[in-house]
Amino acid sequence: MDPTLVRDVMQEKVVTVSAGDRLSTVEDIMTLGGVRHMPVVRSGKLVGVLSERDLLRASLSSLAHRVDERRAFLEGIDISRVMSAPPITVAPGASVMEAAGIMADEKIGCLPVVEDEELVGLVTETDLLRYFADLARERG
Repeated sequence: MDPTLVRDVMQEKVVTVSAGDRLSTVEDIMTLGGVRHMPVVRSGKLVGVLSERDLLRASLSSLAHRVDERRAFLEGIDISRVMSAPPITVAPGASVMEAAGIMADEKIGCLPVVEDEELVGLVTETDLLRYFADLARERG
């Protein structure tokens, strides 16, 4: 049994966005920061997750092909209309194997890490792949 816990592999510094923000704001953050998943909060409480895939889906729903038209379309959409909600979460004390199983079963790329109803981190598919690749190298 693998003793490694989510808290051992999760990212503790997490960029969040507000449910009332516009998609254009999120697109800027994702592009500039190289971020693919963002927890969405309302009054400090986790209410959803927005992924690059959600952003792409919203962009494709627009018939606007020019950059300025697409940008104007995204300006008019609240995050809460396209985010995945309610969020599927994991506890920091859960095993890495459990987190990987949840992500595979749910076909999602990240899990917000929540303890006592507070967002304490984020574990992504990249975090887990890195962990399993290191584990495989160690076992040689």
